[in-house]
Amino acid sequence: MLSKPIRYPHRLARLRKLRGGPAGLFIWLLFSLLASGFAQAQAPGAPASQPIPSTASLPECISFALRNQPVVRQSQLDEEIGERNIRIGLSAWLPQINATGIYTRNIQLPTAVFPDLTNPGGPQQIFRIGLNNTSTLGVAASQLLFSNDVLLAARSVRPTRLAYQQTTTANKIDVVTNVSKAFYDILLTERQLAILDEAIQRQQLQVKDSKAKLDVGVADKTDYLRASVSLRNAYAQRQGTAAALPGKYSALKQLMGLGPEKPLALQYDTLQMVREAQLDTAERLVPERRIEVQQLLTQKKLQGFNIDYYRYGFLPTLSGFYNYNRVYQSNQFSELYRTAYPNQQAGAQFALPLFTGLRRLQNLKIARLQDERLDLDLFDTKNQITTEFDQALGVYKGALSQLNALQDNLVDAKEVYRVINLQYREGIKTFLELTIAEADLRTAQLNYYNALFNVLSSKLDVQRALGNITFNQ
Repeated sequence: MLSKPIRYPHRLARLRKLRGGPAGLFIWLLFSLLASGFAQAQAPGAPASQPIPSTASLPECISFALRNQPVVRQSQLDEEIGERNIRIGLSAWLPQINATGIYTRNIQLPTAVFPDLTNPGGPQQIFRIGLNNTSTLGVAASQLLFSNDVLLAARSVRPTRLAYQQTTTANKIDVVTNVSKAFYDILLTERQLAILDEAIQRQQLQVKDSKAKLDVGVADKTDYLRASVSLRNAYAQRQGTAAALPGKYSALKQLMGLGPEKPLALQYDTLQMVREAQLDTAERLVPERRIEVQQLLTQKKLQGFNIDYYRYGFLPTLSGFYNYNRVYQSNQFSELYRTAYPNQQAGAQFALPLFTGLRRLQNLKIARLQDERLDLDLFDTKNQITTEFDQALGVYKGALSQLNALQDNLVDAKEVYRVINLQYREGIKTFLELTIAEADLRTAQLNYYNALFNVLSSKLDVQRALGNITFNQ
């Protein structure tokens, strides 16, 4: 968005008067530069980050990260910097106008020697030339008509801009992937805590029940001791799991670009996550969809322009120019700017490189070798992407099969614990069998959620390998 020009009405009248004089042009240019710099200084900075909801879902965390993650914002600033560099490169096509001013005080006038025209054989005559005070005010304008350097800048505008945008896209893909995995890691930890809380409640009842039976003499002391040991183990496991949770929240905040002092609570639906664990494993890999390949293709296009630049380095540089000068001379400084002696020139300039010590040819060879190197990078990157996809897909399929098996195990473990618990209370099963059934249930629950979040994490790896990580910003 173009900024509105800053106007100072109380100064414009004085400037209009000054522009009519010899120094008016320079004062006006100086004022314009200062006003432009002030306008740039008043330009707004980066937008303030929007607040995170009190309970954030995964899409909300990703959206916040895409707006506030420092790496993403830095790459967006790099895009703006790159755009300014592009405009700097193209500015050479526009007219270049410079104003100059010089004042000279001739403390001792220069000397010139002339022959005596009335007496050619006589001694030469010595004269002092010039005046004590000399000043020149001028304007020089030039217009580039053709240059191989500026032609390169003009041809590479679109791929250069695209290269900056692709860097931002690559960083956003990293943010989406890393934030999602950190989100899943926290959810896994919280589900583990919930499972351990349920186990602690069951074992507290077992301790209370075994203690009551011990007191009335209908149970062995080992049942009470075994229940107490299981309860203490569950407490210790929960404390270790809970201790890791703040660090995982800090990691997620860092990946999101959220300050460590800001609160963050997550919102999720486990059933919805189970439904989202499915992935089309028949989708074909297209390496060109990966941002890494797209970046290399953009680099190859830019390298092609570099090759053309050195190939056509023998072409001339052509420009036109116009100069206007007002010369002032007087022995008295107070009378210096009363009389002007103007002069002006216009013309064209032509520069043709005839011999540069074979530097152009060597640069051309280097550029072609660099292009071949990019071909090898492209080949190797595609191979790496294929390997990455095959490995990620294998891990996903294995994790999905394990999830399906552990889901059946969880259903069976719940049923086994329910039946053995009833039988224990009827006196059919021993307390040891109940303890084993409870431990199997807790293990089945923990294994199931571990497998679920392994599936979600490996699904992200497959989507990234396919180039299917998407975002709305």
